[in-house]
Amino acid sequence: MIDHISVGVSDLERSARFYEATLAPLGLSRLVTRPATIGFGKTYPEFWINLRAGMAPVAPESGTHICLRAKTTSDVDAFHAAALNAGGRSDGAPGIRPHDRVKYYAAFVIDPDRNRIEAVTFPSE
Repeated sequence: MIDHISVGVSDLERSARFYEATLAPLGLSRLVTRPATIGFGKTYPEFWINLRAGMAPVAPESGTHICLRAKTTSDVDAFHAAALNAGGRSDGAPGIRPHDRVKYYAAFVIDPDRNRIEAVTFPSE
């Protein structure tokens, strides 16, 4: 249903380095580079970062949350580790999240501008 998403960033090159590392375990790579925007994806840009030079950090209470699908729990683990190694913060370590309808495995990170990004997979067991 959603074709692509974008997040604002205050420093395009810093965020490009962060997202290149963080999205790689999910199979997304940099596909498009323009002066004020970079698109990541598998075959077409699905996730964009857009320069907003005067942007204040995203407020923690903003409710902004983007979730990306991972193939395996190992991919979720690698996403989380890559984000931390690239300067992000953990907002929820990888693990099972029980829910009333479905069990899922996820990790949450905060990027350098405080955007909240999640990776999720749905293990069969």
